[in-house]
Amino acid sequence: MSITITPAANERMRHFLAGAPASAGVRFGVRRSGCSGFAYVVGLANAVGEGERLVEVDGLPLIVDDKSLALVDGTVIDFQRQGLNASFVFHNPNATGECGCGESFTVG
Repeated sequence: MSITITPAANERMRHFLAGAPASAGVRFGVRRSGCSGFAYVVGLANAVGEGERLVEVDGLPLIVDDKSLALVDGTVIDFQRQGLNASFVFHNPNATGECGCGESFTVG
């Protein structure tokens, strides 16, 4: 499995982890949602659960559930600021389409 985290995203994730020192890492995966089928999930994880894997990406602990592995393999996670807005941006080679608002994506 290959996931890349840009320096901007790495810095942002480390900022969140510093504020929650008991966290086991950053959880990254997908869930069924939106008009295109899947939406990304990013958040702090207190522990590595059953059916999840802990991978280290550039020194950052990333927790990915087994069901999401094939859908996020090859994804580049970036963090961008545009005006007053700031968000994680995902460049996923597995995505074959996105909804108009960019909140969900399709595979296959």
